[in-house]
Amino acid sequence: MKTYVMTPAAGKRLMAKAMTKHPAVRGAMEKGTLVIVAGTTNGYIAEVLLAAIGAAEGVNRRLFFRGVTLPPAPERAETGRPTDEGVFPGDVVIAKGVWQKGKTIFDVAEELKEGDVILKGANAVDLARRQAAVLIGHPQGGTLAAAMAACVGRRVRLILPVGLEKRVPGDLVELAARMNRPGAHGPRLWPVPGDVFTEIDALALLTGAHAEIVAAGGVGGAEGAVWLAVSGTPEQEAAAQAVLSSVVAEPRFGG
Repeated sequence: MKTYVMTPAAGKRLMAKAMTKHPAVRGAMEKGTLVIVAGTTNGYIAEVLLAAIGAAEGVNRRLFFRGVTLPPAPERAETGRPTDEGVFPGDVVIAKGVWQKGKTIFDVAEELKEGDVILKGANAVDLARRQAAVLIGHPQGGTLAAAMAACVGRRVRLILPVGLEKRVPGDLVELAARMNRPGAHGPRLWPVPGDVFTEIDALALLTGAHAEIVAAGGVGGAEGAVWLAVSGTPEQEAAAQAVLSSVVAEPRFGG
């Protein structure tokens, strides 16, 4: 067993690497439709998947989200708001290997069918129950409402890439019941029935190694980081070290 520090940014890069090897994602890109819903983690994923089809300069991931959690005003002034650089580019839709530039999930949701895949980020993950949930600010449910109509109505596969820094203790269904109650304030919470995909899943897919969180936290850019203990065969551990070494120096989002 060997331990590694994984920052949130490195985790996003690791999950992006893994998505290039995910069988369902590859199948949807080549033979069906893949929808990458805008989000900070999905921005990394969109970069690598567009590069795979020769559209490497397609999306600026600093703008690839609809909502984002920012620090309080003093620190926000220091780091800057990512959306200052331009206009939101929309989601990424890839149909049979071709980027349908300019389209969003709202444009294609009704056409999606079994075999297609939606990638949608999340704001909370309960690792014990393999649950994820999304904060909702839109009065009609936003992109998640469009995604769920396709997933529940036509068995479109939903994969939820979500970083380990978003882990939440407790049952997300119970938390949502309280947050969504009349009289409560702030965003609502929507527990999502989909395939949770964290850095642990990414490492397993890429190397076969097993990883678990053994500690967390940090400062000086390591805020939100986790310590991962990785184990496996000598070959798996060597592969894991190589993969993690390739992402460990990823600069923070917006850095």
